Amino acid sequence: MSGADMAKPLLGHRSIEGDPSTPPAAGRTIGVLGSGDFARSLAIRLVCSGFKVVVGSRNPKRKASLFPSAAEVTFQADAVKKTDVIFVAVFREHYSTLCDLADVLVGKILVDVSNNTEINHHKESNAEHLASLFPACTVVKGFNVVSAWTLQSGARDGNKQVLICSDNQEAKHTVAEIAQAMGFTPVDMGCMSSAREIENIPLRLLPAWKIPIFLALGLFLCFFTYNLIRQVIHPYIREQKNKLYKIPIEVVNTTLPCVSYVMLSLVYLPGVLAACLQLYYGTKYRRFPDWLDQWLQHRKQIGLLSFFCAALHAVYSLCLPMRRSHRYQLIETAVKQAVEKKMNIWVEEEVWRMEIYISVGIIALGLLSLLAITSLPSIANSLNWREFSFIQSTLGFIALVISTLHTLTYGWSRAFDENQYKFYLPPTYTLTLLVPCTVILAKIIFNLPCIQQRLLRIRRGWEKGRYVKFVLPSATGEYSSGETSSNV
Repeated sequence: MSGADMAKPLLGHRSIEGDPSTPPAAGRTIGVLGSGDFARSLAIRLVCSGFKVVVGSRNPKRKASLFPSAAEVTFQADAVKKTDVIFVAVFREHYSTLCDLADVLVGKILVDVSNNTEINHHKESNAEHLASLFPACTVVKGFNVVSAWTLQSGARDGNKQVLICSDNQEAKHTVAEIAQAMGFTPVDMGCMSSAREIENIPLRLLPAWKIPIFLALGLFLCFFTYNLIRQVIHPYIREQKNKLYKIPIEVVNTTLPCVSYVMLSLVYLPGVLAACLQLYYGTKYRRFPDWLDQWLQHRKQIGLLSFFCAALHAVYSLCLPMRRSHRYQLIETAVKQAVEKKMNIWVEEEVWRMEIYISVGIIALGLLSLLAITSLPSIANSLNWREFSFIQSTLGFIALVISTLHTLTYGWSRAFDENQYKFYLPPTYTLTLLVPCTVILAKIIFNLPCIQQRLLRIRRGWEKGRYVKFVLPSATGEYSSGETSSNV
């Protein structure tokens, strides 16, 4: 769950911010072709950043009221003549309407800000298509990952990165200077061939969350079905009791902590597997399998989903006494107690079990909240690496241990009660203990001095089977060299 991942650019390329070769932008005239939402937001941001803006529209009189008064709204041909940098804020299917401007567009820098409706919808990117229509112009792809809302509200309320690519280095620097003056961080994505990938970025729906979400849904369905069989189907078949009312609240509330607990253990399991591979191969330079590498990269999302399920479990648990069925059961219990003339039904063991169970659960939820908060970029960036690692690694493992105590306290001695095995199926919480207990046991083994020291040496660059050179002084005072295995 590394916070550094959140501070990285969308794609790993160098930033152009602060480039000494970038010229100043004050007072420059910028053209905007188009009158849609993005064009209006772009004009507002440019004006607020100190640029002179000329908007080209096919109906300037009707569209003039939509733009700030400081922006000049005129016909497209007139707007193109007044500037050398023009933002093309029209859809790809409308590029052909600009062909009449081909003569006046010669030598201009065209900034393509368009996006598609589907990923890889066309064989070539919109920017490449625009460049093919106007070969005498220099086309730069940029600003397509910035929303109209971000342009209006400023970079402080949205992603500050502006991805830029072009085959012309000078044109890229010109657009980067404009983006920087607007308060954004330009990121150089290379040549025009990168435009296709840049245009796909806004169309991806939470790409880093798909696998964790499907994992959480899969675990939820499995545990929900298992609990449904035990809590609803079993009493209906064996005792002819209708327990369907338990499905919306009770069955769901039994399922959520199982998902949260297993997901939390899955955050630390890949680290255990990675350590096992490093110990087995005796090196840190051997690449992990792709599935393990992907798993390691999704730990943050898995951890946040674990916290989400734990928070829902807490809310559902607080709502349990509010159910009408719970009230009926309390009344029924009171009536039975009165009929049987029982004056005291206090069970000391059950009281202590529930007190400890709830207390430990609150502590576990508090630690999970701390892990979730420190995953936010604004919080993670305020911590140094040691602080962040301590919270995410050490406190995270403590949260896993406390969650295990929470689960064991819930089970107490009921795991040995044969009445708890419905259809010979063990209680759900016993199944959830498998993965977390494996992780905890592995962590304890890795902390043994003999294993911990070997693993630390490997992570500092030591390799099994590698020969290293050494130099020893001889009896005459001269030095002789030799080799020895790093296993020694």
